[in-house]
Amino acid sequence: MLDPVNPRFPLAESLNKIPFILQIIIGLIIGILIAVVYPGDKTVLPTIGQLFVKALKSVAPILVFVLVSAAIARHQKGNKTNMKPIIVIYLVSMACASALALTVSYIFPSNFQVLAHAQAELSAPQGISEVLMNFINQAIDNPVTAIMNANYIAILIWAIAMGLMFRAAHDNTKRVLEDISQSVSGVVRIVIRFAPLGVMGLVYSSCTAEGGFSNLLSYVHVICVLLGTMLIIAFGVNALIVFIVTRENPYPLIMTTITKSAVFAFFTRSSAANLPVNLALCEELKLPRDTYSISIPLGSTINMSGAAVTIVVMTMAAVHTLGIETDYASALLMCMVAVLCACGASGVAGGSLMLIPLACSIFGISNDVAMQVVGIGFIIGVLQDSTETALNSSTDVLFTAAACRRAERLQKARQAQA
Repeated sequence: MLDPVNPRFPLAESLNKIPFILQIIIGLIIGILIAVVYPGDKTVLPTIGQLFVKALKSVAPILVFVLVSAAIARHQKGNKTNMKPIIVIYLVSMACASALALTVSYIFPSNFQVLAHAQAELSAPQGISEVLMNFINQAIDNPVTAIMNANYIAILIWAIAMGLMFRAAHDNTKRVLEDISQSVSGVVRIVIRFAPLGVMGLVYSSCTAEGGFSNLLSYVHVICVLLGTMLIIAFGVNALIVFIVTRENPYPLIMTTITKSAVFAFFTRSSAANLPVNLALCEELKLPRDTYSISIPLGSTINMSGAAVTIVVMTMAAVHTLGIETDYASALLMCMVAVLCACGASGVAGGSLMLIPLACSIFGISNDVAMQVVGIGFIIGVLQDSTETALNSSTDVLFTAAACRRAERLQKARQAQA
């Protein structure tokens, strides 16, 4: 990841000798131990975790806007950004994820025996058209409001527009924009430096929350299906995709993204908060900034393999519980809807869970019952949402790196032929 800004006083220099990832693991362990010994803290440790997430969320919108604008402004005609293959990989990954989730749901069907007792006062989109309209409405937004509200769809639109206009600007103006980009990245380094403390606070909050992990016991089966499917995607499907794209061993790259991106995303449970971490990791991997400054924010909006898995598994669990007979073809149609819905999951309050009623409607399941499934989703969200976010966010870096390595391989092949 991006090297954090390191203070020079003696204690800090001693800490800097410890690998940053090891510091995070130590913070995680300390958080668990304190939760066991003293679970009654409701102020200090939970506040530390909340402040860390808030800091990441605060810096992410302006970081995305500046990085995308600067990347497009300095882009020279003829330079390749590899965006087409990255978008194709995003879509293929989501399609594979939803198809695998459907297959696993048929092999290991889940049931919600307490559907009648779940309840939620929530509003969900009533059709695909509403999801698409929600996407369009978010895209047309005031830039200041978009940055204030972390509306990344509008931020991307404005950043692209401003970047295109800056391409005609004087070189000195472009240099100023680049300097601003570097300055904002420096702020991110400072925030990331506090990650071990932030993770400690977040882990403590998770372990001491009301009910803790005990609420998960009644939904062990569906949790195992969800997490198992996501793990197969992370270490199986994604590995195959990366191997096909790069023609090299995918696991070193996968493990890098897991340890340096997925771990953060798991505890923050926010793709937005993990954006600076992903951008920093891309810089550490020495990927072209023209590519990752666009693909990472875009991926946080449309690359939602974990969301596709959640939508399919939860919907099929409702189908099995209600005894609805389905054939594989109609279920595949639901998978296609899940992929489309997953692309817009970042623009819906409640994320993937709030799009479950849309998938349920394909099987004639009423909105009342579907919203009960959503309520169950919030109960198991401690693990489901964390793992989903970790998968979604880490694969943004994984596929960006894979596409860049593919471009390097093809370029070397062309040079060898010449």
